[in-house]
Amino acid sequence: MSAVTPDSAGTILVGATIGAAVFLLITSLRGFEPRRPRPGQGRLDKRLRALTGVRGAVAVVAGLLVLIATGWLVAGIGIGLLAFSWNGLTGAASERRALIRLEGLATWTESLRDTIAGAVGLEQAIPASMRVASPALIEPLGALVDRMHTRVPLPDALRRFADDLNDPGADLIIAALIINSRLRGPGLRDLLGALAASVREELDVRRKVNADRRSTRRSVQIVVLISVGLAIVLALFDHSFLQPYDTLAGQLVMAIVAAVYAGGVLWLRRLARFSEAERLLASVSDTAPADAAGPAGSALASQGAAR
Repeated sequence: MSAVTPDSAGTILVGATIGAAVFLLITSLRGFEPRRPRPGQGRLDKRLRALTGVRGAVAVVAGLLVLIATGWLVAGIGIGLLAFSWNGLTGAASERRALIRLEGLATWTESLRDTIAGAVGLEQAIPASMRVASPALIEPLGALVDRMHTRVPLPDALRRFADDLNDPGADLIIAALIINSRLRGPGLRDLLGALAASVREELDVRRKVNADRRSTRRSVQIVVLISVGLAIVLALFDHSFLQPYDTLAGQLVMAIVAAVYAGGVLWLRRLARFSEAERLLASVSDTAPADAAGPAGSALASQGAAR
């Protein structure tokens, strides 16, 4: 092979520079596809914020106090984790958030229906509906309005709005809005009214079930408080009774007991969860805009046309 001369090296450098410039020009004109967050990334971010907030500080202080008072490392770690996860111990907090989100979604749909009834298009009705939107919908709804103001096509903006909400109930409503934004047909007001009524019915059922589960959740919290509190009181005032736990084998046994308690609580939370249907628009975000609503969307379109 021939050696690279200074002239040929200069030619290669000039060619590489021109190629890089062309690549940067094309990239700046076309732009990049925005990266979608990985599944569970938002939940992980919330937990990290909670860990560095008041809940994390209270959990660390509680764990250190128990560790200093008893000398048990397993007890200190267990009490810290218990204090950190107390609000979500029985799944009541997540259920309350789901109920608030459902109620806000129903209210927003009714407001959108009433605004459209005044012969107003979607482009004007959606920003106007922010005045009555619940705090749970303010952030994703504000992002939707910002996309509309930056000339993003309304069907694409609505699809991103569905991804921001990540709710099966919201997908039915947004699918109807996507179809109407493309077809501009009649019947949207009646269809939104029917969907809002459906969300209200689901909200009533979940509230009744949540009220029935409230006594069970309270009983679980009382049992956990009594058992943990009794162990801490005995460790402070009659440590000789629990002296076997001072050894390494005792700490291993305590870890097993704590794991059994944690498994029972997690099992209870799993039983308390509502089974959610699959999202209608979950697989639509990666498809062509023409298939934005899929087969179920076609059914919504035919229902709206019939109305």
